[in-house]
Amino acid sequence: MQCRSSKELNEFVMEARKFTQHGKVADYIPALGRADPDDLAIAIHYPDGQCVSAGDIQKTFTLQSISKVISLALVLMDRGFDYVFKRVGMEPTGDPFNSIIKLETVNPARPLNPMINAGALVVTHMIKGASVEEKFQRLLAFVQEMANDSTIGYSSEVAQSEFETAHLNRALAYFLKQHKSLDEDVEELMNLYTKQCAIEMNCLDLARIGMVFAMDGADPLSGKQVIPIDIARICKTFMVTCGMYNASGEFAIKIGIPAKSGVSGGIMGAVPGKFGIGIFGPSLNEQGNSMAGIRLLELLSKNFHLSMF
Repeated sequence: MQCRSSKELNEFVMEARKFTQHGKVADYIPALGRADPDDLAIAIHYPDGQCVSAGDIQKTFTLQSISKVISLALVLMDRGFDYVFKRVGMEPTGDPFNSIIKLETVNPARPLNPMINAGALVVTHMIKGASVEEKFQRLLAFVQEMANDSTIGYSSEVAQSEFETAHLNRALAYFLKQHKSLDEDVEELMNLYTKQCAIEMNCLDLARIGMVFAMDGADPLSGKQVIPIDIARICKTFMVTCGMYNASGEFAIKIGIPAKSGVSGGIMGAVPGKFGIGIFGPSLNEQGNSMAGIRLLELLSKNFHLSMF
């Protein structure tokens, strides 16, 4: 699909790119550390099929934590509301996304929400399938359907890099297993989770997925209800309350768009009833969010009155 360049978006990108110098790429995952911190691109996908963009929107990146929203939608479709939220909570946290603190202080040891790593591991554990490969292929097919792009795959290099350095996630998984929140082999779960995080796409694909969430789970272009309305609503609520790590409250006040970020520098936005947004800017702030990406969303929200509040 072609996406037309927008003069206004290009001006926003030029303004927001100034913020890249104040952040740093996620070099604690070696394969992500090679990203160019000055990269910045945005695509906006409308429900009528139109798209506007700025920057190199064909450059691919891995979803990382953005995948948590998609796996949550799939698992809610697989298992149902009660099953899922008996095992993972719905409350925001002020702690970093990879913190173990709340697991130790909450009894029983249930992750506070599906957007922190502990919660995402429990959600990924719930994907139906007889093997890691079957579970992953189901998730990947779901991603491809939402993006309407059957060529989407994953970066084996990034998955391997994350698998080899996922010491903290392994610690979280073993803690959860000790407290009966997980009952599968931790290495198999790490294999699946790192592949999930390494699903790779461009800004246009991400904007189209955001558009499906924005339209309450419907894909107006195919005429299909890809995600049930109530599940899309739950996912968007988590994007507002927990989607930008422990900066979600400030983000909601300043920008007010349901969004989910990932440490590769991606941000998926879903402006309810209007359009989806896909952003890539790998220079991150301390919370792990794209610095220039947040500035871009701030400019969009302010200029076009996009806040839902």
